[in-house]
Amino acid sequence: MKNVIFIAPPAAGKGTISDYLIKNYHYKHLSTGDILREEIQSGSKFGKEIENIMASGNLISDDVMINLIKQKLTELSKQSFILDGFPRTLIQAESLDEMLISMGVTNNVVISLDIDRELALKRVLGRINCPKCGRSYNVYFENMKPSKENICDDCNSDLIKRSDDNEESFRKRFDDYLSNVSLIKSYYEEKHLLKNIIVDNDLERVLKEIIKEAKND
Repeated sequence: MKNVIFIAPPAAGKGTISDYLIKNYHYKHLSTGDILREEIQSGSKFGKEIENIMASGNLISDDVMINLIKQKLTELSKQSFILDGFPRTLIQAESLDEMLISMGVTNNVVISLDIDRELALKRVLGRINCPKCGRSYNVYFENMKPSKENICDDCNSDLIKRSDDNEESFRKRFDDYLSNVSLIKSYYEEKHLLKNIIVDNDLERVLKEIIKEAKND
């Protein structure tokens, strides 16, 4: 299977799709947010520097992120991976490309998940999660509602709503994504790496398309 680099706006379903690929195709999930948290929790000198940067409200530099991703890829050996949360800008895409080429990691596909803004908003506003087992539900879609209101089907815990799952936060994140994505997509199109997949509520179709693109020819 090819390594998958996801480009996607909020609520496009990266988490659900990634979980499926991990369980069924033995991918390793590299989330930049998780990588940063792991480094901070390790208590390393580098982790403390990252924590200080984030605590001051500053963004982690592209060089730092590239080095962290490179470190994780080195640990993976030849296991296929999903990269989630990076790149978010053209400069990051170029830096990532240079790093992957230098490591000989060339079996990649860039998958752009394209979702209608209003559908994405509905997903965000209706999303509730289990803080114990991590299962996600949505009150606006019948097939995603919990059996009991606000109770997890799997572990019977009370479901919660994330504080940033609100319309103002969503629209800012979605607009930020749109302001950068055209340049990133053009960059990967020129390299013949980009595959566009339309996301709707037909998850089975979306998964089939992604698997088709991720399989080695």
